[in-house]
Amino acid sequence: MRTLELLAPARNIEIGIAAIDCGADAVYIAGPAFGARQAAGNSIEDISGLCDYAHKFGARIFLTLNTILYDEELREAEDLMQKAEQAGVDAIIVQDLAIMKMADGGTDGKTLGIPLHASTQCAIRDVDKAMFYRQAGFSRLVLERELSLETVRKISESTGCEIEFFVHGALCVCYSGQCYMSEYISGRSANRGECIQACRSLYDLTDDSGKVLVRNKALLSLKDYNLLHRLEDLADAGVDSFKIEGRLKNISYVKNTVRAYSQALDEIIRKHPDKYCRASFGKVSGGFTPDLNKTFNRGYTELFLDGKRGHWASMDTPKGMGEAIGKVVSVKPLKSNEILIGLNLKRSSSGGSSEVPVLNNGDGFAFTDRNGEIIGFRGDVCSGSTIRCKNTPNIRPGINLFRNISSAFEKELSARQCKRAIGVTVSATICQDADNHYLILTSAVTEDGRRVDVSFDAGTESAQNEERARSMFESQIGKEAGIYSFRLSSVHTETGSMPFCSSAFLNEIRRTVAEKLDRIPLIPRPMLNLRHSSGSSTDTAVEHIPEVIDYKFNVSNHLSRSAYQAAGGEKIDDAYELSHRKDAELMRTKYCIKYELGICPKYCGTKGLGGPLHLHNNGRSFRLSFDCSRCEMTVSAEETKK
Repeated sequence: MRTLELLAPARNIEIGIAAIDCGADAVYIAGPAFGARQAAGNSIEDISGLCDYAHKFGARIFLTLNTILYDEELREAEDLMQKAEQAGVDAIIVQDLAIMKMADGGTDGKTLGIPLHASTQCAIRDVDKAMFYRQAGFSRLVLERELSLETVRKISESTGCEIEFFVHGALCVCYSGQCYMSEYISGRSANRGECIQACRSLYDLTDDSGKVLVRNKALLSLKDYNLLHRLEDLADAGVDSFKIEGRLKNISYVKNTVRAYSQALDEIIRKHPDKYCRASFGKVSGGFTPDLNKTFNRGYTELFLDGKRGHWASMDTPKGMGEAIGKVVSVKPLKSNEILIGLNLKRSSSGGSSEVPVLNNGDGFAFTDRNGEIIGFRGDVCSGSTIRCKNTPNIRPGINLFRNISSAFEKELSARQCKRAIGVTVSATICQDADNHYLILTSAVTEDGRRVDVSFDAGTESAQNEERARSMFESQIGKEAGIYSFRLSSVHTETGSMPFCSSAFLNEIRRTVAEKLDRIPLIPRPMLNLRHSSGSSTDTAVEHIPEVIDYKFNVSNHLSRSAYQAAGGEKIDDAYELSHRKDAELMRTKYCIKYELGICPKYCGTKGLGGPLHLHNNGRSFRLSFDCSRCEMTVSAEETKK
């Protein structure tokens, strides 16, 4: 039986716990350093606390240690890895091969007994690259987002590794780990967790003659990933872990997306109970109804999953607009620097019915002005099709309005908390001892297989109403205690009568059983290939590696260099991120601006514009080249200034 894992992001311990409560099988989170998100660091104490909570349900915690490292940082990184293992972390997500070298011995000769996952920053997008990381000792491969199901299947079948794949969230336009635009523009490296998100900036597009083709658009910004309805296809292709992007996102985003994807995975398992199971234990109850349209997004795409091109760009909405609610028909000035906005509300179809959106006080709204700038504001008083708010510049009749914060949905997320509980089946036998004391012998078995047998002395008093006593016994034992949800499967009475048991006594039985279960460690379900292959380390020659290791391999320390040399790399560039070179690619991407604009000679049948195009932003110019044989676009720096 295959194990399916829903992997959620967490900026901090609070969000991590919320993700587990909403149904996540695993959480990835940064420690105090090297986590590829500068604004999302956490103490080892918090990591340990999150591990303790997750392990109650057999859920796993993965530490992100996926920046590239400099020589002077290796000792600190090694120390962090050892502390993470002591804190209970289940795996470490890695980009730099130095981590593997340190895990296999390190500076103190100790071997790290924790699995390592090859991060999406490793740019794994074909079988050769995947085989290199498998033979280097990684137990799991986190694949590029731009892959087709066919390629995912080939990598899974060829490597035998666990396969992790992103299913939801923001998309980088460039192949992961090989975007050097931020470093080129600002000196802040994306591979060091400092990305300035140049792909979300506004650009002008010109041809070789200088003619402006598009003005002031986010030409490199992609929509967000949404594969909610493709999970079964991905599982069939060999994906074991379904990953949600968003370590900088807030708790509402994480709760909403986790609940939606957890329910979708549960449905797959209901359809195929003999084929799949969830990677952790516990049933989620209560809570809210998830709605991915009410969570931050730039519009959704399935990208290249079916091996076909589509319109992936979010040129007009690089910051996320939310749901379209209608068009502005009037703007009336009021006193106290306020305005009253009148709307023609847009009907949306849901379940075959057409509904008008209901606006609520405190909703957040957004629109795009004439200059392409996204402007947001808060609706102080919303009634019917009108919004009363502070004076908002540039809003006018004819503008399309979006709602990016639904105050009603946020209140629902906050008020209706999900609860996760481990199922426990209890059987009870009632007998009497030599002193005529009623004894209640309980046997409790959790869904993960733990068992406790406990005997309780119920005294000598018999119940006056046998039927009522049995009903009360069943209802009180079949409740919750701690993280456990009890179900009474049978009550066998050897005495022919029921003892008198107060509600407090029956509750104490349940609490005692729960406490004893807590003392027995839960053994998590094994993933398909969860292992640390230290036997095939980078100390021996590895196939599937090119002879020339250029700057795209991000070699930035002596351990990483020695790993590639041992693998057969003969020529290794001295510098990391050679984006200051005039001929260096800053980006290579499956996304194509020509295709998006309908001027692609290969797919759109257009002629002309066969050469490069140019992007211009804030005095900088970038050259776009088109590798049509591979259906890829590249972005390079130009010296020309606009």
